[in-house]
Amino acid sequence: MPEVIIENEPKKPNQKMIGLVILIILIIVICIGVGIKSIFNNISNRTEVVYGAVGGGKENLLADEDFNEILATKYGISVVNDTWSNGKLVKNSVIREDGDDYDFIFFSDQRFYDYYKTPANKAEGEAERQTVLSGSLTLNTPIVIYSWDTVVDALMKEDIVSENNGVYYITDMDKLLNYILEGKSWKDIGIESIYGNININSTDPVTSSPGATYYGLLLSIMCGGDVNETNIEENLPKLKEFYNKSGYMNNTPADLFEIYLKTGMGSKPMIVDYEKSIIDFANSNPDGYAQVKDKIRILYPVPTIWNSHCIATLSENGNKYYEAFNDKDIQQLAWSKYGFRTGITSGSYDVSKVGVTGIPQSIDTTVSGLRMNIYNRLIEYLSEQ
Repeated sequence: MPEVIIENEPKKPNQKMIGLVILIILIIVICIGVGIKSIFNNISNRTEVVYGAVGGGKENLLADEDFNEILATKYGISVVNDTWSNGKLVKNSVIREDGDDYDFIFFSDQRFYDYYKTPANKAEGEAERQTVLSGSLTLNTPIVIYSWDTVVDALMKEDIVSENNGVYYITDMDKLLNYILEGKSWKDIGIESIYGNININSTDPVTSSPGATYYGLLLSIMCGGDVNETNIEENLPKLKEFYNKSGYMNNTPADLFEIYLKTGMGSKPMIVDYEKSIIDFANSNPDGYAQVKDKIRILYPVPTIWNSHCIATLSENGNKYYEAFNDKDIQQLAWSKYGFRTGITSGSYDVSKVGVTGIPQSIDTTVSGLRMNIYNRLIEYLSEQ
């Protein structure tokens, strides 16, 4: 009788063994989760909260996730930014809502930073000021004039604008200002498609810090670069005439820049704004920038003037925050994404990699910012009926 071979039935999995493996996997997963949570808790516990009274114009940078991650991981701080106007910072008592002191003040204009370090003018209702431990200029961007290719071509024929290595400079500001004061039209310089007189739109210097900075530049140019108590009175009438010819003005540079981009050359042939605006726009809206980049022209007045955001520290934690702006990663982020020049004016960054054409590596010809009393007189005069 043939031998019958009976195959062994497959062994059934050991249920106990399977359960043990699952249990081990669950324990490992739980341990990993607890470990990660512990790491984050340790980081959180090592992070000190720093409080700042902050002027406008840099909100996007200060809210940037990468910026705040660098502050937390490298410097052990997380920051709470409370919004203040420059005017209130130098007049009111700079105290948090809960009554505690701030660790730093981040001004949007150097003149307010300088003024805060002087004794409070009690006769004008100014509150006592806190002692400034440290600080200085931190984020910088120059005043520029944004225009269009057709306009710039015409201004070059008038020997008002020149080009050097792809960068456009207004090399005869006096001539441009005189054209405006004389009431020359765009047609007078060969641009038939733009109606009206030559003009440069800006924000209102009476109500806007950027506008005041620009008018401070104009006054410096009219005074030959040295504004003093004598020549300011000689040139204020000329500045007032320029102001009156400017017509309607926006109050915020962001609104003006947006209108310039959306309405084009016919509506806004030339506007005043900061260099940082075009870099911020190119990064936040690359498709929009691609549509206009071949037509836009960035003009650097010779001379121009810096808009400087300055930190005044009021505590040791404030010092940590201020020192963080010397970090190369923070400086590169501030420049490449938001257009703020930091450190030395030429910076350690490469402007060719920022993705915007027509920007110089360094800003070489500038005038100094004006003192607070000069600005006050300028604004007072322009406000007079």
